[in-house]
Amino acid sequence: MLNFFDPSQHRVDPNRDYGTPARLSENHVALTIDGMEISVPEGTSVIRAAALAGITIPKLCASDNLEAFGSCRLCAVEIEGRRGYPASCTTPVAEGMDVTTQTGKLAKLRRNIMELYISDHPLDCLTCPANGDCELQDMAGAVGLRDVRYGFDGKNHLDAETDASNPYFSFDPSKCIVCSRCVRACEEVQGTFALTIDGRGFDSTVAASQNEDFIDSECVSCGACVQACPTSTLMEKSVIDQGVPEHSVVTTCAYCGVGCSFKAEMKGDQLVRMVPYKGGDANHGHSCVKGRFAFGYATHKDRIKEPMIRESIDQPWRTVSWEDAIGFAAKRLKDTQAKYGRESIGGITSSRCTNEETYLVQKLIRAGFGNNNTDTCARVCHSPTGYGLKTTIGESAGTQTFDSVMKADTILVIGANPTDAHPVFASQMRRRLRQGASLIVADPRRIDLLKTPHGGESMHLALKPGTNVALINSLAHVVVTEGLEDKAFIEKRCEAEAYQVWRNFISEDRNSPEALEAETGVPAAQVRAAARAYATAGNGAIYYGLGVTEHSQGSTMVMGIANLAMATGNLGREGVGVNPLRGQNNVQGSCDMGSFPHELPGYQHVADAAVRERFEDIWQVKIDDEPGLRIPNMFDAAIAGTFKAMYVQGEDIAQSDPNTQHVESALTALDCLIVQDIFLNETAKYAHVLLPGSTFLEKNGTFTNAERRINRVRKVMPPVAGKEDWEVTQDLANALGYPMNYSHPTEIMDEIAQLAPTFTGVSYAKLDELGSIQWPCNNEHPDGTPTMHEVDFPIGKGHFAITEYVATEERTNRRYPLLLTTGRILSQYNVGAQTRRTDNSAWHDEDVLELHPSDAELRGIKDGDWLGISSRVGQTVLRCKISDRMLPGVVYTTFHHPGSGANVITTDNSDWATNCPEYKVTAVQVEKVTQPSEWQKHFQHFDQRQQAYLEQTSDASNFALK
Repeated sequence: MLNFFDPSQHRVDPNRDYGTPARLSENHVALTIDGMEISVPEGTSVIRAAALAGITIPKLCASDNLEAFGSCRLCAVEIEGRRGYPASCTTPVAEGMDVTTQTGKLAKLRRNIMELYISDHPLDCLTCPANGDCELQDMAGAVGLRDVRYGFDGKNHLDAETDASNPYFSFDPSKCIVCSRCVRACEEVQGTFALTIDGRGFDSTVAASQNEDFIDSECVSCGACVQACPTSTLMEKSVIDQGVPEHSVVTTCAYCGVGCSFKAEMKGDQLVRMVPYKGGDANHGHSCVKGRFAFGYATHKDRIKEPMIRESIDQPWRTVSWEDAIGFAAKRLKDTQAKYGRESIGGITSSRCTNEETYLVQKLIRAGFGNNNTDTCARVCHSPTGYGLKTTIGESAGTQTFDSVMKADTILVIGANPTDAHPVFASQMRRRLRQGASLIVADPRRIDLLKTPHGGESMHLALKPGTNVALINSLAHVVVTEGLEDKAFIEKRCEAEAYQVWRNFISEDRNSPEALEAETGVPAAQVRAAARAYATAGNGAIYYGLGVTEHSQGSTMVMGIANLAMATGNLGREGVGVNPLRGQNNVQGSCDMGSFPHELPGYQHVADAAVRERFEDIWQVKIDDEPGLRIPNMFDAAIAGTFKAMYVQGEDIAQSDPNTQHVESALTALDCLIVQDIFLNETAKYAHVLLPGSTFLEKNGTFTNAERRINRVRKVMPPVAGKEDWEVTQDLANALGYPMNYSHPTEIMDEIAQLAPTFTGVSYAKLDELGSIQWPCNNEHPDGTPTMHEVDFPIGKGHFAITEYVATEERTNRRYPLLLTTGRILSQYNVGAQTRRTDNSAWHDEDVLELHPSDAELRGIKDGDWLGISSRVGQTVLRCKISDRMLPGVVYTTFHHPGSGANVITTDNSDWATNCPEYKVTAVQVEKVTQPSEWQKHFQHFDQRQQAYLEQTSDASNFALK
């Protein structure tokens, strides 16, 4: 008997559709299908059981990422002892069931069904864009349909108009068979409920929202409907233009920290489409508009394709060979150190590049530069996560898998907007909310997650920006004073003395919701209700984002979150945990790889002599035992004249870091700025050396997502400039006199595994075998660690930290009466360098300032007005959008367009422990204006000049190094 009960006895093929989702059960059910005896978990459908046994039953409305629907009837079977022909997708297996999938009667029934479908379907297969990739076509062949008795003379849908409004896919209703797969995918997979079946019977049609064009509807262009469609009704425009792909490569998306797996489908070396890969453990075959469709930047005309150099930023670029560019950069770095000292140079690693590439950059800095002046963009986003979690539970990473949320009873989301920033995980979270989990959102702005259709109970704690610690303390106060702690967990898993000190502190009346209500703006009754809901949930899970970390008390808040989780016992099992939602695709990996100035790879402090000795043995060089400069220190030192050269790989600090004018002054002060990137970004405009970068499609390596999941990145096409990023760094190291001789990224990973304890068991061979691995992966956990801290913490017992609330220095006053907070939007990504070069700009072509109606009325402002936004450090101008999503007194904007200047007005206030900037709290004033700000005028002039320098690029093949 074939046993499909034990997953270890078989492996599901992610490239095959099994008809209905898998069922998990401890009970076996034995049955016979076409004479074959099999055993499957209870609840499995007949169609899935047959597919597991290698028996294909024709189907149209069924798919294994959707619940059974039973509308097409093509999957009918015969079951001994039952009348009629039940649909195998909606029929669960039963003990002793005897199923027959192929008989003469079934064949005739299926042909008749197909004949009806085809009678109202264009017979244009040879010119159809789905020809060769159409399930309707496949099923017509599978059932042996050779003739259609019904002509097109009667009423039909063949003249229905195509909706081509969406930039990425078209909707051709003339080819729709109304199988409802697109509607169900929108509901069950994405959770947007943007599609519906309008009308009844013959008049049934798929409609977007209220019969709107797709572009104007609630559709978020995730592509789930396109992927689900069995015909060419919903079809990617890239396939229409280029034809059906001929081969594919599985790789990992380079957008957000979810780390979705995709099949990059190709014709030759041309990418036709990105299809979410069902075998991806982070996304399970789902995607968002960015990963699914916004890949055109990889072949955009703006790509930097050749190395370039110049003596000054006021000169045009000169195109040179790789050898000359690397030689020029190395000489500048050497000359700078000779003149200003060993500490006068440094570098910044990328959170968009691979683990291997990031590892090499920090190695270059420590071994080639001879100092620890290395930092990364995590400094300005999640460095408080590292400090806060390391202090309390001993490991600076999320504790769970994304799938863990499906076992959560109460979900607490703090300072995060998953539907915009982590949309694929948000869809999974929404699925759990539809199953009945309750939701608590702590955010100054009302986020879309609160509008989850058919979701369970939800609560919005609309706190004032900058009062996170006050809120978390008041939640913990309720837990402690109302006896809601998990005393058994605390006694077994936490430091007794530290807990008692914290308990005494948190129990003080000054931490009560009533005492802090005026500070947070959240009614005490709401806080108490939220605390009880989380503490008594059974499984309470916390997810947080940059709205937690990007504060002057970011590290304190992270510790407060960990305190709350430990106090309620919500750690160490599925359905609970403390989960930072990382922003960029490899923020977690860039931290893991030792990008911070005080830590070597694996979060090992540079002051530890034993750690340094291990690295020195393998690197064959002496490592500095003193932490180097952080990014803000580099800027200050550059302006002071002591820091003179910088190597920046894959980061745009001129746009992404706070107090833009301060950053620009620092970059201008450098004698040598080396930028390695795919475009002339805002930082590259200040560069002396511009080295072409490679996109994720052009390289091999790994990314590590927000759940610590290491995924393979596989080369899909050759690098446009001829080199992967790791090769460029290696060339620079060799030119500086520090030898690097890797031939492939797998060798770099092998070295990482030697040096980073959490990566000991990681290799490309194991990644290819398992699909992905969640660190730590070592002798104790050879296949990785999906759930952290099940038995103990890396520091032994959990440490409760005192979290005094200290109000931010960034206060409102009569001159600056409003508080600005910032965030992201679904269609754009980070600084927008990638997404702005795609059709995603159809949804968001400018950053706007959201202003509450009462604040607008007070100032005589109307929707669409141009507003001058002034802070203590600068001014910019944005268009107004009247919105009631924020509290009165709070304004909001995104930062995806460089000319918007959002960070011109954010200050350099930062977290007390990590220097993470306080992006989320800036006191501002807004007023109607009629022209751009002075900074925007300067930006436009500087941008035009730098673009002209790029266009004036001359050949410097005979250039002599100076």
